[in-house]
Amino acid sequence: EEFGKAMVQMCRFVKPILSMTPPDPTTLNPRDLMKLLFLGRRFQALTSEDKYNQVQLMTMSAIDFLDQWFETDILKATMSASGIIGTFLGVRSPGTAYVLLHHYMGEIDGAFRSWGFARGGTGAISNAIADAAREAGVEIRTKAGIEKILVKNGKAIGVVLQNGDEIQADIVSSSVDPNRTFLKMIDAQHLPADFVEEVRRYKFRGSSGKVNLALDALPDFTCIPGPGAHLRGAVSISPSVEYMERAYDEAKYGTYSSKPYIDMVIPSLTDPSVAPPGKHILSCFVQYAPFKLKEGPEAWEGKREEFGDTVVITIAQYAPNLKKIIVGRQVVTPLDLDREWGLTEGNIFQGELSLEQLFFLRPVPGWAKYRTPIKNLYMCGSATHPGGGIMGANGRIAAMEILKDWKRGSV
Repeated sequence: EEFGKAMVQMCRFVKPILSMTPPDPTTLNPRDLMKLLFLGRRFQALTSEDKYNQVQLMTMSAIDFLDQWFETDILKATMSASGIIGTFLGVRSPGTAYVLLHHYMGEIDGAFRSWGFARGGTGAISNAIADAAREAGVEIRTKAGIEKILVKNGKAIGVVLQNGDEIQADIVSSSVDPNRTFLKMIDAQHLPADFVEEVRRYKFRGSSGKVNLALDALPDFTCIPGPGAHLRGAVSISPSVEYMERAYDEAKYGTYSSKPYIDMVIPSLTDPSVAPPGKHILSCFVQYAPFKLKEGPEAWEGKREEFGDTVVITIAQYAPNLKKIIVGRQVVTPLDLDREWGLTEGNIFQGELSLEQLFFLRPVPGWAKYRTPIKNLYMCGSATHPGGGIMGANGRIAAMEILKDWKRGSV
């Protein structure tokens, strides 16, 4: 209970920052100075205990932070998992306590640490936003990959599609990551050399994969046999802190975890529309699955099925009936995330949520305000502040910055 209260206080402190354009601490711009003053006053208003907690969250490992609150190993292991999702770090790595906070800030109707299922699947959220945009007169083209961003006299003037079509535009806003935007879609001659070097140093280090299973019945877990409300939430395979850290140890040396951390949900229990009557979907988030295998990323092509087998075998140790109720499966590797979803190195957050890549340092120091060295080219994806997650904050703040420039006549 005390831990929950402390985390809520931390979430309340951080929440306004998530909707703020990051200030530049190196400038004397009055607006930036006012934001820094705002943050300083908010920190000063915290109690002494909350100040200590906030500093610890930004610097400690998830396990070291949780050690201050809990004694039970399996509980700490499960809770620490929120500190490693989407990062190539272990539960004992400094900085993972902040990632834990980032995930703790999931909010529904004002309640922190709340997560929900979108009816029809997560894609239904994108479709709802798209429908609202179309209603406002927006034209959306799908399956129309961007080959190149057109730049003339230091200004973005449109894009070239992969089919060769050219689209002229007053503003280009990119929601793909810095690697694809600046290193693949733009000629280096249009960018400052130091900026390009910073982009090259930006860390992705994808570390996770996905296994989706179509089931003929519900999995029967030995810890709580039979169906029940426990299957409607998240089911985690994280039996000990040592188990979690050893899973990371294997990934450090270029192999996927033989005993991985797995976070599972059965969305068909809360949303029957995603599966036929009596059938179910088991969606498994798996870590660690490093993009850079010791044999190279391309090796994932030959390891896809054995990776899927490893996940099934691991779950079956806790739900023995699993193998016989599987009627289909989809295995998504980090290489798939890179190729099919456009997530460089398979990082689900378009870049690690490590301290050197947060707030006014994301994605590049000096360029955290959604603008770029190329006039009228903006960034609006998860590689910008405040990072990844289904919250739309990045796009909203970027849109507000674009409107500011539009009203000033600088676009």
